[in-house]
Amino acid sequence: MKVLPFTLLVPDDKSVISEQVELPHFYPHLHRHDECQITWIEEGEGTLIAGNNMHDFQSGDVFLIGANLPHLFKSNPEYFVSDSGKLIKACSLYFNPKGVMASLFDLPEMKSSKAFLQNHKHGFKIPEEYSREIAAKLLAVHQSAGTDLLFKFLELFEDFMSIEDAEPLCPAMYSSDISENEGIRLSNILNYIMQNYNTPITLENVSDVAFMTPQAFCRYFKKHTGRKFISFLNEVRINEACKNLVSGKKADCISGVAYNAGFNSITNFNRVFKSVVGSSPKDYVNTYHKVNNSHRASI
Repeated sequence: MKVLPFTLLVPDDKSVISEQVELPHFYPHLHRHDECQITWIEEGEGTLIAGNNMHDFQSGDVFLIGANLPHLFKSNPEYFVSDSGKLIKACSLYFNPKGVMASLFDLPEMKSSKAFLQNHKHGFKIPEEYSREIAAKLLAVHQSAGTDLLFKFLELFEDFMSIEDAEPLCPAMYSSDISENEGIRLSNILNYIMQNYNTPITLENVSDVAFMTPQAFCRYFKKHTGRKFISFLNEVRINEACKNLVSGKKADCISGVAYNAGFNSITNFNRVFKSVVGSSPKDYVNTYHKVNNSHRASI
């Protein structure tokens, strides 16, 4: 199955498309498609950009991504290093409730299923306590064919509908109504930010990537992401800093983490960190280890 920016090529003989990939890293461009997507991360770590939000992902995570939601599984930098030996593995399902499966979702018996998708139009991250069972059923769908595939898909969908307290991928008011050309432009902007967040990025730098004046770029970026450019850049940097603070690699060196994330001042890092996370870097690390140790002790 070939995936192009904002276009998914769908075979004519299937209503539920599945793929299982093993690659050096995830597809590195922001994209969207008419199909809803369910992805199980078998192996890999990074950041999922979904609409105007970001979520860490790691092995074992499962995501439901809504139809036409721009998204990008950004693998961590080490996955792009030659001869690193690292690989990602993932299994995904794609289905279009308004396309080839419209007649199924229009059945009276599917009324609650159709309402479920409408109420979760952007998708969500599967809570950890459900992810193992969901992943097993997703794999069963991938390994099936014919009517058995449809039966297993409906069984999987019933499990989705029983999930409570799922974390939405982005706010309900986010609009994914964007043309393909604008989507490619936005993809170039976000890819530039994600690849250069740890260097000094100026407004002029990113405006040049978008072929806009700084003033026009600021308006464009806010319109399509709901965030100011500097706020989004800070969130990307803090998101990476959080992962590095608790990774075990120089986890106690807050200043090193700050500079590696693109901050040129520890004072500025502490201020931005608290505004984004709600606590200081030191308190964040202490809380993480406290919760982690309590979890180990309870096992």
